[in-house]
Amino acid sequence: MRIKQEKVGHVKILFDFEEDGGTQVESMWAVPVANGYKIDNIPFYVREVACEDVVSADLDTDGALHFVALVAASGHSTVRLWFANEKDVIEVRESLRNMGCSSEMDLSRLVAVDIPPSIPYERVRAYLDQLEREAVLEYEEACLGQT
Repeated sequence: MRIKQEKVGHVKILFDFEEDGGTQVESMWAVPVANGYKIDNIPFYVREVACEDVVSADLDTDGALHFVALVAASGHSTVRLWFANEKDVIEVRESLRNMGCSSEMDLSRLVAVDIPPSIPYERVRAYLDQLEREAVLEYEEACLGQT
């Protein structure tokens, strides 16, 4: 059983996205800021935002916040990794962390990676291209903020 953990000073924002012909929802933590809400986790499925982007959101009748628009891009990039084998996940995440990238895991073989603007994306891409050639993983550039 997964226990819902609240983050002090944070709110959840709901993002709609299309998958397999239907609309799905991903929730993300955000911090209220003067001009909207700053995303405080790595998106797994949503493409239009990355970590630390500022977004606008509206409240629905139930009090839930729903994404409206990107207000300010942070320059962060998000890539999604799908591993051929679970055994490679830890080593690759560690290598990415050593490059300065954080990551989060969903399911046993899906990893979302945040690449801050201070890290040259081409360096990360070269590493991921090599892993893809070796059939360790496949990757998708979900939101590029610094190309």
